[in-house]
Amino acid sequence: MTLLNHHAEGSASAPPLLLGPSLGTSYALWDAVAPELSISHRVVRWDLPGHGGSAAGLIEAGATVADLAALVLALADSLGIERFAYAGVSLGGAVGLHLAVHRPERLSSLAVICSSAHFNGSRPWEERAALVRREGLAGLAENADARWFAGDFTMPRLIRDHRDADPEAYAACCDALAAFDLRDRLAEIAVPTLLVAGREDPATPPAHLREIADAVPHATLVELPGASHLAPAQCPEAVLTALRAHIGQGAPRGMAVRREVLGDAHVDRAQARQTPFTARFQDFISRYAWGEIWTDPTLSRRERSMITLTALVAHGHYDELAMHVRAARRGGLTPEEIGAVLLQTAVYCGVPAANSAFATAQRVLAEEEDTV
Repeated sequence: MTLLNHHAEGSASAPPLLLGPSLGTSYALWDAVAPELSISHRVVRWDLPGHGGSAAGLIEAGATVADLAALVLALADSLGIERFAYAGVSLGGAVGLHLAVHRPERLSSLAVICSSAHFNGSRPWEERAALVRREGLAGLAENADARWFAGDFTMPRLIRDHRDADPEAYAACCDALAAFDLRDRLAEIAVPTLLVAGREDPATPPAHLREIADAVPHATLVELPGASHLAPAQCPEAVLTALRAHIGQGAPRGMAVRREVLGDAHVDRAQARQTPFTARFQDFISRYAWGEIWTDPTLSRRERSMITLTALVAHGHYDELAMHVRAARRGGLTPEEIGAVLLQTAVYCGVPAANSAFATAQRVLAEEEDTV
């Protein structure tokens, strides 16, 4: 199967984030944002059919947003990505809304940027599709700056991509926009949702994003002054800040898991000892160790505790071992199971290491008995 053209960056083991483009653009729309997001995520940005490097034959006249969403899922499947965060602009945002309604199990979060749950009815898009099929894209490309950007800002690469798009594929994307209307399904969206509006956007004014925010439970709305329709190109720092706050939710979630595993008393002591010097490290631990690794459902917390005990013995981190023996007991491991784990370490980590580990664990378990 022919796939959407795409560009991936960031660690393959990082949480995946898919970025969708606006009609007439390519994944270059995300050039000023994606590299920064790739520090913490596996970022995959894709081209619409007939745009950038994607084959025009991936879409036909009468196409729907559902067809585009299916292409995105096929791309994700080909990359081994089961569940992902998603952010999209305009038509790319509509794809995200469709996925959130129809395939919510595939999304961990959704960001809809300068987009809408409907695009002002079918007629304007039917007329544009007919115009493009008749005359091509040169005329529309000449006026793209006025539709896309506020003030005298421009981005020549995107204007060129607009001019070079395949007219039939572009028109088929117009068909998809003409048929799109999810207003009666918005209340069903349950994934964490961010709406980003450009206050100067003539195509999807802030009222369109407010409409979604009012209907989607617990959605967050951000309005960007000075931004028009292609906010990631014109206001990349503002978009980046909003997206980081939205998809970088590992720290709050991680803090909750950290408290569940280690206990409030331990975490409170760690927080009380935090200084400006150690604050970033504490955030790192909460975000990655607890917010991503310990929340991964592939392994149970009991299994993670066993692995953690073994790793700590192997490296001789006995202070940390004491903490995680307590955590293992909180997670349901019995003293006998903890002893079995430590006995296993005698074989693979060495008898002296296991001897010290047993002494540490025995002290912790004795303290536990004294408090009962």
